[in-house]
Amino acid sequence: MKKFIILLAVIALNATSCDQPQIRQAQLSVMPALSELDREIRQAAEKNANLEERRRQLPAIISAFAKRTTPQRARKLGVLCYLKTLDTPLMPMDMAEIALAETGSHGLSGKAVSYRGAMGVWQLMPSRARSHGYDPEEMVNDEKCAEAAVRELLTKIQMAKGNLRRAKKLYCGVGPQADAYETKRIRFRHEICREMMKYPHMTAENASYLSLRPS
Repeated sequence: MKKFIILLAVIALNATSCDQPQIRQAQLSVMPALSELDREIRQAAEKNANLEERRRQLPAIISAFAKRTTPQRARKLGVLCYLKTLDTPLMPMDMAEIALAETGSHGLSGKAVSYRGAMGVWQLMPSRARSHGYDPEEMVNDEKCAEAAVRELLTKIQMAKGNLRRAKKLYCGVGPQADAYETKRIRFRHEICREMMKYPHMTAENASYLSLRPS
């Protein structure tokens, strides 16, 4: 458990920006001892910076989703990416690019079912849905599917020993199909990053059409 907590901390510090597609190996350095107050100040600064990055990603995610589905549904799914990754080392973009890779070509439909039986926007296999405490039929529910998908990606991060990029590929599986999936996922990540560059000062607060609650 202690190793897993440390692993999540490493991921959280490395997964915030568009130009860091995978988790780099933590580099240990000798630092002067920090006072308790110093540590609290640093933690607060890191948390606020992380929150600002999350807010900056949200309008770009909704914009990317809106190219594939209705504005209302794009907003709902974007907000789920935001809310369901709170208090995790993942960012909203991490879940958004997976949704686009899995069902972007199917209108981000919650009713999408693959030929292998994967279900929902984030395409959870029945066995994986059950492993996270959900009935497979619940994957048509966007909120539950998002929750299960976050848990699944965290599981894959453990398997990948902290390498987020490899974990995302494992989310699909292994072999040629996973290679093709990875190429597609990266393309969608770049698309979201381009949307962020269009509106560098846009945040969830000053985008009048956004709310942090799914409709």
